Amino acid sequence: MDLLHLVLRYLHLLGFAAVFGGWAVAWLSRKYNFNTAMLYGIAVQLATGIVLAGLASAEPDANHAKIGVKAVLALLLAVMIAVPVWKKREKVAAGHFWATGALIAVTAGVAVFWQ
Repeated sequence: MDLLHLVLRYLHLLGFAAVFGGWAVAWLSRKYNFNTAMLYGIAVQLATGIVLAGLASAEPDANHAKIGVKAVLALLLAVMIAVPVWKKREKVAAGHFWATGALIAVTAGVAVFWQ
């Protein structure tokens, strides 16, 4: 069970890397667009996050508030990323782009700092 948990956490981090990396590339190139790497990354994060939440809920000291907040943030990020990609938008509004970047940072902060 520990190996499964570690593999899921590893995949979850790879999903984060794809989301943040895709966003950083768009920021540095000043294109303000979302790419398929971000879409696949958030899909991996959602899938592994659901399984990790299920595994954590089986433990008696699970932090259900943190799990709920992370789930809401991940779903919001998924919508913010998926809609422009599915509609094949060449560029998103600057506010949408920066809000997505801020939400990526907040989600990572919740994961790291909320014990």
